[in-house]
Amino acid sequence: MKTELILVSKTTDKHLAAGIDDYVSRICHYLPFAITVIPELKNTKNMTEDQQKVREGELILQKIQPSDTVVLLDEHGKEFRSIEFADWLQKKQNMARRLVFIIGGPYGFSESIYKRADEQLSLSKMTFSHQMVRLLFVEQIYRACTIIKGEPYHHE
Repeated sequence: MKTELILVSKTTDKHLAAGIDDYVSRICHYLPFAITVIPELKNTKNMTEDQQKVREGELILQKIQPSDTVVLLDEHGKEFRSIEFADWLQKKQNMARRLVFIIGGPYGFSESIYKRADEQLSLSKMTFSHQMVRLLFVEQIYRACTIIKGEPYHHE
């Protein structure tokens, strides 16, 4: 199963970017994994939040294939413990051809993205910056991979 993480705008904090790159290289030892970055929109000062979400949604939809299993990282999504997430990921690996996770822009997702999504996940009830969520999520994917393989990274 191929796994992809779609991000709206690049990671600007160099420390977070370095951490993300580290975990992505680790994940690639376990499964085909790639990050796709949707370029930041221009002239957002002239757009409402809804207009910005709609435009980002159009760009995201261009990156998604009809057969993809699409999972949004969203504050209203389902929360998992790490072991539960690993079980969930393993089931998806057995069922999906391509699993696509999406972290949206600062205002969330357009209605078209919510309609296209198959599921929604939440990392926490707390709010994190979109930049930080990227690092936290790729670490959780790596952690899930090590749990699936029975490796000693995760401790219960």
